[in-house]
Order: sequence, then C-alpha cells, then structure tokens
Amino acid sequence: MKRKKVLFVCTGNSCRSQMAEAIVNERLGEQWQARSAGTKPVGYVHPLAIRALQEIGIQHTGFSKSVTDFISEEIDLVVTVCDSAAEECPVWLSPGKTVHLGFPDPALTKGSEAIVMNVFRQVRDEIQDQVTQLLARYA
Repeated sequence: MKRKKVLFVCTGNSCRSQMAEAIVNERLGEQWQARSAGTKPVGYVHPLAIRALQEIGIQHTGFSKSVTDFISEEIDLVVTVCDSAAEECPVWLSPGKTVHLGFPDPALTKGSEAIVMNVFRQVRDEIQDQVTQLLARYA
C-alpha cells in the first residue's frame, strides 16, 4: 500500500508543524509520510518542541523548510496549523485538499521555562489528538 503524503504548514516551521510532522511519522508512518514547511521559515526547530517530543518517545531530527521546497512534490493533503499560514498558504500546494487546524504558538508564551514548557506540552497533545483524528478521516 502506498503511503499518502501530508504536509503541515505554519509560518515559521519551528514548533507546531514540526511536532505534527514528527508525531505522524512516528505514530502513523505506515499510512502517512509527513513533512512540514513554513511560509516564512525561521531556520531552526525550537528546542522546547524537540524536548516535548522526546518526552513522548519521539526523536525528531527535522529542520526548518520553506513551502517553496515542495513545489514539485505531489501532496495528498496540506494541513495548516496556524491562522497566518492558513491565509498565506500557496494554492499550488494542494488545490482543494487543504485543511486548517489552528493551534496556539507555544513559542510566544511568556514566563518561566516551566510555564513555557507546559504550553509546549499542551500544544503537542492537542496536535497529536486532532491530527490523528483528521488523518483517520482521510486514510
């Protein structure tokens, strides 16, 4: 069976889309091949996103990529994971096959590292739940 390709898009491609990519590849890798990209990639994966993934047994070695890296790829489904990416997502990525699941940006959280880390965990868990449910409908 051929795996379907899903592309998770956010603005910076440092937190939410990276976590979604890693979770899908780890948990649903037999059915889906996940990638992630940003409309304005920041060039790194946030260290707390990597730590949040490690806490649930996922070692993520992804890097920040641009949506333009996927111009020639055939994508089955594009999932935008932030509101600005939903507005800026290029139509050519996946005409008619784009879904929006909005999650708060944990990198914008203010406070101690413990407070910020808790927000990363909450967003990670929301991504895991909602993305798993969404992809089950498209499998």
